[in-house]
Amino acid sequence: MEQFHHGQHVRLRSRVHGTYLHADEDGHGVSLHHRRASMNAAWAVHLHQFQNAQYLLLHSAAYGRYLAATDAPAPLGHRGLRVEQRNYNHPEVDALVWQAILSESGEEVYLRHIGGRRLRANGRHWNTDASVDYADDLDNISRKMLWVVEDIPAREVAPPLPRPTGVSPPCPFLDLRELSSVLAKFALLGFFDLMMVLCDYGLQLPHLTLRSRLIMYVLPTVYGALLARGTFVFRGRSVFRLRKELARQLGVFVNVEVSDLFMCLPTQDGRLFPLVVDLPRSGQTLHIIVAVAGTPAQAALRYADVDA
Repeated sequence: MEQFHHGQHVRLRSRVHGTYLHADEDGHGVSLHHRRASMNAAWAVHLHQFQNAQYLLLHSAAYGRYLAATDAPAPLGHRGLRVEQRNYNHPEVDALVWQAILSESGEEVYLRHIGGRRLRANGRHWNTDASVDYADDLDNISRKMLWVVEDIPAREVAPPLPRPTGVSPPCPFLDLRELSSVLAKFALLGFFDLMMVLCDYGLQLPHLTLRSRLIMYVLPTVYGALLARGTFVFRGRSVFRLRKELARQLGVFVNVEVSDLFMCLPTQDGRLFPLVVDLPRSGQTLHIIVAVAGTPAQAALRYADVDA
């Protein structure tokens, strides 16, 4: 598995379609897109040695969730079984474990799940999804199971957090023609998904229409002891606003600027993963570990330079 190195970030590009494996914004799905310069297309590598074999775990640089093979059928029109994102503490650890097998040309890899199936790219222009499927004939494996591994260099500093949109009450009057056009395009979406789409279009919405989630946070000392912990309900997806709210919550414990707080998610191997994109569309509870600028925990954070 010489294409993978512990701690690096990579992109996985389908040899057949030229599209990249993406972590979907709902925090659950996995799909294929042409967007290369996206944190959703970046995956952090965890290598694990077990007995005489080396195994691979890939977690999304966007949401910190792991690429997992499931026992559920793939979506309609796809072969094999569903692939999705799963939390670091999911009880079915085997679902997260992969092996990379070099192709005969030496330019691509097959990603073989520990259960025996291989990661497969489906579709080019529609049904752009990924699944896992058995290779019935090892001498004639589908080229849709070939993946090119692209190394992503690291950034020296943290990327700027995206500025919030569509979260500030009171709600101004919307341009009805623009609103009608957007509603027509997304008429089949559920209520909360539609609210998120309108936010992405930059339309201001009342605060109460934004999906809420529970945030559970801890602030450790430089020695690993617990300095502060707490929970609160947060509305919306803005990581910029989340950091501001965390600073308010922690104000009685530490006297630092908002920009000196770094929000992190836990991983399987105990490392901290920096949260630098807006939160997934799902309202799933987030466990945040806060690192402060100038501490060893903050210095150890690694960021993917997806624009390189």
